[in-house]
Amino acid sequence: MRNPNSGAPFMDSDDEIAAACADLSIPTLLLSCVHMTDDESVRQSILEGPLKPAGLFLNEVQGYMSEEDKAAARTLALDIIRDYRDRGCPEPEPIDAASLKQMMNWLVAGEVGDEYVPMMLEEMGLDGRDAREAELRSDPLARREFPVVVIGAGQSGLLAAIRLEQAGVPYTVIEKNPGVGGTWWENSYPGARVDVGNHFYCYSFEPCDHWSEFFARQPELQKYFADVMERHRITEHVRFNTAVLAAAWDDAAGEWAVTVRDAAGHSEVLRARAVISAVGQLNQPLVPELPGAESFVGPSFHTARWDHSVDLAGKNVVMIGAGATGFQVAPAIAEDVGQLTIFQRTAQWMFPNPDYHAKVGPGVQWALRHLPFYGRWYRFLIFWPGCDTGLAAAIVDPEWPDQQRSVSAANEMARMMFTEWITSQLDGDTELAAKVIPDYPATGKRTLQDNGSWLRTLRRDNVELIRCGVARIESDAVVDTDGVRHPADVLVYATGFRVNDFLSSLQVTGRNGADLHQMWGHRPAAYLGITIPGFPNFFCMYGPGTNLASGGSLIFHSECEMRYIVGCIDLLLASGKNSMEPKPARYDDWYDRSQAELKTMVWSQPSIEHSFYKDARGIVHSLSPWRLVDFWSWTREPEPADFRMH
Repeated sequence: MRNPNSGAPFMDSDDEIAAACADLSIPTLLLSCVHMTDDESVRQSILEGPLKPAGLFLNEVQGYMSEEDKAAARTLALDIIRDYRDRGCPEPEPIDAASLKQMMNWLVAGEVGDEYVPMMLEEMGLDGRDAREAELRSDPLARREFPVVVIGAGQSGLLAAIRLEQAGVPYTVIEKNPGVGGTWWENSYPGARVDVGNHFYCYSFEPCDHWSEFFARQPELQKYFADVMERHRITEHVRFNTAVLAAAWDDAAGEWAVTVRDAAGHSEVLRARAVISAVGQLNQPLVPELPGAESFVGPSFHTARWDHSVDLAGKNVVMIGAGATGFQVAPAIAEDVGQLTIFQRTAQWMFPNPDYHAKVGPGVQWALRHLPFYGRWYRFLIFWPGCDTGLAAAIVDPEWPDQQRSVSAANEMARMMFTEWITSQLDGDTELAAKVIPDYPATGKRTLQDNGSWLRTLRRDNVELIRCGVARIESDAVVDTDGVRHPADVLVYATGFRVNDFLSSLQVTGRNGADLHQMWGHRPAAYLGITIPGFPNFFCMYGPGTNLASGGSLIFHSECEMRYIVGCIDLLLASGKNSMEPKPARYDDWYDRSQAELKTMVWSQPSIEHSFYKDARGIVHSLSPWRLVDFWSWTREPEPADFRMH
């Protein structure tokens, strides 16, 4: 059987191939050519010749090559692709490990550390295998008698279902919404799109060759997850429009009693040997309690509950909040509304991404379908610049002066670059500059990707940015803390989510009647972000300490977590025991080390206020401070010594 990543044979004309090449990432194209040619001298002329990337930066896919070099590369590629076509598009021979490492180094214009090579090879799956499907040692019959309840059908819950299906473990997915996708089902507001390149923001084993944009919008993302669910035959295992109310461990039976309620109000108790919580961190909208909010007579709604029946044309719209969501909403509605008034508590750092709204050309889709391993190397190209390099600007240098402004030399450089990008769009407008240039260290809060649409929106005559707070809401207006009244026909809350209220939608009772939220108190945690002592066979995905602020993607993290969870189930069943939970010492050590590491990061800086990364006491519990390669290594398989088994 042909390796699916080696591309489907084609008979396109020279002109059609040349037209396709005009759309492509040149470094990725040349590495695909390394696979296509059967001439070793041609391979070495690519990897050791003058046509090569000069550098790599987040979202930059051309490698800073000159237009002349790009043209020469396309000419070279056309010759190689033509020859490959004329030879009948044979499946390429495998490339040895040393050459693959050379190709990685060539692509990044630097050195890919040896510890990263296995992770990146696994991520790309050049051999056509899904390397993250767990290798199982337990009895298949034992797995068939180990029912699991998965809470949530977002990207992590769907992944959990796929892996359980592959392992032969029976499962039921409980989803409160009518459809799959989680965040990408609920957040249908105008302008909603992903901020990780789509060719990386998809399951490693389910690449997609028909994205219409490089950073796809919500409908296309939700459709991707729906298609994956159908392809893996997960739908019949999902109970939509059903909420999980509680989960209680029955020690005598060695199982969980999971109480669910459907849309008609009927409750039921499901029995399961294990529970996987895939509820995420962005599932409970935060609506601030503002004086007079109940008196507002017009439509008002949170962005995650967008009311599409409301026509905004010509209306006075007041949007409270301008973080990552407001940043997307405002440009999408500004042309239609009469007046848009935006309340922004703190300015957001942003960095350039010219392709943020760009469409994927037909040449890219053609290459993904036909050119050997083009899609896999393109995935590498998108992943690598955000693979741990962002941590450098986040680490606090305790000797660095004026830590109100920046926290290290690398952080100061990021500040300068971001500031230059912002000011380059303002044409000397110092009044607006004072509003939109943040006064805290770069990367300390969520950094937004920008193609110029945000500041263009703020400079429109019908848009006003308010940088003070809300004093009160009246029936038809919002009054700011300076006493200025802003007329409002529609009120939009772009105020984010209750990120630090982990698993707040359900009651979880563990061994000896322990209540999870009481046990956590002010320090929610899980060992590796996944398991909790006193709560046997209970696993978290996207749990405490697993959100990412410096790179990677949550799908990558979820794949690591789910391989670990399947490994835990396999370990438990192979041992012949009924339950497993992490040893308290391992749990405490993990929490202490994570907190110690987080305190060295910019996200914990006392100078940064109003950050959703922090809880009410100013402590960060949601983020992972660890390198991706470390988390990948730690979660490849569970260590039996970390657990108590009963």
